[in-house]
Amino acid sequence: MSINKNKVLVIVGPTASGKTKYSVEIAKKINGEIISADSRQIYKNISIATAVPDKKQRKIVKHHFIEELELEEEYNAGKFGIEARNRIEEIFKKDKVPIVVGGSGLYIKSLIDGLFVAEPVSYEIRQKLNNLLEKKGKEYLYNELKKIDPETALKLKPHFFRRVIRALEVYYQTGEKISNLQKCKPEINFKFLQVGLNVERSFLYERINNRVDDMIKKGLIAEIENLYNKGYDYKKYNSLNTVGIKEVFQYLNNELTYNEMIDKIKQNSRRYAKRQMTWFRKDKRINWIFIEKSTKEDSILSNIEIQWGKFVNEK
Repeated sequence: MSINKNKVLVIVGPTASGKTKYSVEIAKKINGEIISADSRQIYKNISIATAVPDKKQRKIVKHHFIEELELEEEYNAGKFGIEARNRIEEIFKKDKVPIVVGGSGLYIKSLIDGLFVAEPVSYEIRQKLNNLLEKKGKEYLYNELKKIDPETALKLKPHFFRRVIRALEVYYQTGEKISNLQKCKPEINFKFLQVGLNVERSFLYERINNRVDDMIKKGLIAEIENLYNKGYDYKKYNSLNTVGIKEVFQYLNNELTYNEMIDKIKQNSRRYAKRQMTWFRKDKRINWIFIEKSTKEDSILSNIEIQWGKFVNEK
């Protein structure tokens, strides 16, 4: 298949929808390299918790943004957008197809639509906001954002507290509203096709539950316990404040029983998948593939390949 050098394939979907498996198979068919748009897979030492592609998959197809950063390093969607666009240019130069794969909606939006890059936030500002969250709650922080940046607050709700905190961090760090900074967008020098994996809910939840059980068998607890023993804390490092990691920390702190931990990971993973789909459904450019338990993998791959072929041949 011929390659149009300014076209990128983007595969999105919720956790446990099969993005990794399908992206590797499609990359083999269309001579691609994979760019992971996952906000946690970029970190080292949490490979089980973040379900990174295994060594065999990464040997078959080159992956970018997998286990590249230390847990202490700060990273955000704005930085990812800039760095991923640079990698795309490198992949084009090798006459290969960039295939962006992930469930982190903001990272994908940053890449294909452009986002500003905020300066690193000081520890003091972050600690102050986390203390306010703990003492006064999400509603208080949300009301603070409404006073400072009503435009951003209008797009959010209090339960999106991480994004609320991020907007407050940017304001306190730079003195600028995040809504103003986000309007300064970079030029995007490629066209893209977005394909979404929409897995029937009960089947997706079954896949999520099975994945969590598999993560436990692979050594999730030992992986996080190693970090715990080294003094890491999910409350301190944003890289660790995510589903599948924080629950194990809570278990190690005797805040949850073993069974409660597993149930909590499954529950929070299902909720995360729901939030992911809510985000992606807002993007009308995504071409959805509906997947049921009876759907054959070959038909999914064929669907993606056909869509890509049509897109490449468009003038």
